[in-house]
Amino acid sequence: MKIASFFSGAGGLDLGFTNAGFELAFANDNWEGCWKTFEKNHEILINKKSISDIKSIEIPKVIGFVGGPPCQSWSLAGAMKGIKDPRGKIFYDYVRLIKEKNPLFFLAENVPGILSNRHIGEFMKIVDAFKKIGYNVSFEILNAKDFGIPQDRKRVFIIGYHEKIGKIFEFPLPNKIKKTLRDTIYNLPEPFPAKEKNKANKKLKIPNHEFMNGGFSSIYMSRNRVRTWDETSFTIQAGGRHAPCHPNAPKMKFIEKDKRIFIPGKEQLYRRLSVRECAKIQTFPDEFIFFYDNIADGYKMIGNAVPVNLATIIANKIMDDLKDFKNKKEIKIKKGVLLKLQNI
Repeated sequence: MKIASFFSGAGGLDLGFTNAGFELAFANDNWEGCWKTFEKNHEILINKKSISDIKSIEIPKVIGFVGGPPCQSWSLAGAMKGIKDPRGKIFYDYVRLIKEKNPLFFLAENVPGILSNRHIGEFMKIVDAFKKIGYNVSFEILNAKDFGIPQDRKRVFIIGYHEKIGKIFEFPLPNKIKKTLRDTIYNLPEPFPAKEKNKANKKLKIPNHEFMNGGFSSIYMSRNRVRTWDETSFTIQAGGRHAPCHPNAPKMKFIEKDKRIFIPGKEQLYRRLSVRECAKIQTFPDEFIFFYDNIADGYKMIGNAVPVNLATIIANKIMDDLKDFKNKKEIKIKKGVLLKLQNI
């Protein structure tokens, strides 16, 4: 079953779907920083256009569309311009291509801010746009930690099934498997700091096991950034400057509202998680290598990704539903042939 991927980035969502048995037939992202990583790991050339410039004829026949349209427009941590931001309007290019290619299903992933009071009206217009082109749509906020992912990460998943399938996607229930930082990164040795100006180390025994240098902003210091070994990680964000601190450090000391400090005498323990540590928390396999010159691009690719194991759980459910639809369709055809033979 072939799928097309959009806003592909490093391809965490894509890897989850291929793990579930789907075949990646088309991928698209116009950010140069992810191209080499995607092509090397997924062994498919990536379409490098903006989705606004893609014509449906360029996309092969596929059974599904998957992607995470840019989330900055809807983020509670950002300007929250929503549809007024050109990046917010890109959602409708996704709708356009789905309408023209008519796949059996689509998936879109975004930040919870898209369901905020400020944006819920526009979000429901997007849902209605999908419904008008023939899809039964369901959406839900999932927290990755509820599905055995070692990370507190809430995201909205929007999944549409073509009306011909005759059902709506039902989200999987939490599996209640708790994964901690100890389960995930405890056995990794100490990583290397990035080179001057946060350039990548070219040869590392453990690929990508390097961390960003530099000071910590007042925004960073406004909250505790340390989770213990026996907790799940904070959300892995798309910026290295905001990467959580390693659990060897003690939790930051509260001074006053929006101000914390590192525990005096322990400052050397406060380093950001490495690119590889973030990748493991996002459940990328160890053999998945990230290619970059600037370490910031490594953090960006990983932070923008859907956790691979969560993507696999969702993809398995979609695969089961599609197989069920295919089986029912085949049974219906066989019954139709039998009735025709009986009437001869």
